[in-house]
Amino acid sequence: MSYATSKELPWWLIDHWREREREKTRKEVEMKIEIEEVRSHEALPLLSLNHVSLMCRSVWASVRFYEDVLGFALIKRPSSFNFNGAWLYNYGIGIHLIENPSIDHEFDTIVEPRPINPKDNHMSFQCTDVGLVKRRLQEMGMRYVTAVVEEDGIMVDQVFFHDPDGYMVEICNCDSIPILPLSSCPFKPRMGSFKKAAPSSCGFMEKVMMESLSMDMMNISF
Repeated sequence: MSYATSKELPWWLIDHWREREREKTRKEVEMKIEIEEVRSHEALPLLSLNHVSLMCRSVWASVRFYEDVLGFALIKRPSSFNFNGAWLYNYGIGIHLIENPSIDHEFDTIVEPRPINPKDNHMSFQCTDVGLVKRRLQEMGMRYVTAVVEEDGIMVDQVFFHDPDGYMVEICNCDSIPILPLSSCPFKPRMGSFKKAAPSSCGFMEKVMMESLSMDMMNISF
């Protein structure tokens, strides 16, 4: 099969290809623009995550876990509180523990250890070395399961385990996957108006981002 050179192609076809390349380049540039915060007048004026509050059966057992395993530091708690608890802080967030010995009576009577299901509710922490995390957990004699997520050739390693009350914790290198919005234009329904909507340029962005976020199922190893 022979291929025609640019000299043999008609000018209009060459111009068409050049226009396609320019359009492709323009769209690629748009994709690289820094992601802007999507705000609306309905949104609350939030700044960041402050803390996670957890009920626990033994506040000191939980304190030891979050100090020794996750590296949190015990901080001062308001003295006006009339219930047992503790506050811990690290990594820019707080853990607030509230003691309630009556919660989950069945936890102590379970013969088999509670299954660790990565799809359960959990809090997740980014780490620098997943391998080191697993070695440390093994040294502590803690049960854990691992999972791997692959996206566009990027591998994300995850480690899941329970705290003393069965709350699940994840340690991962999840920031290896870039954060991309599903659409550069949030859906804002027009209330009480049937006017024709203005053309939107969000379709291309949404299509590409949806394709890039089609993630493989996790391979969980016990």
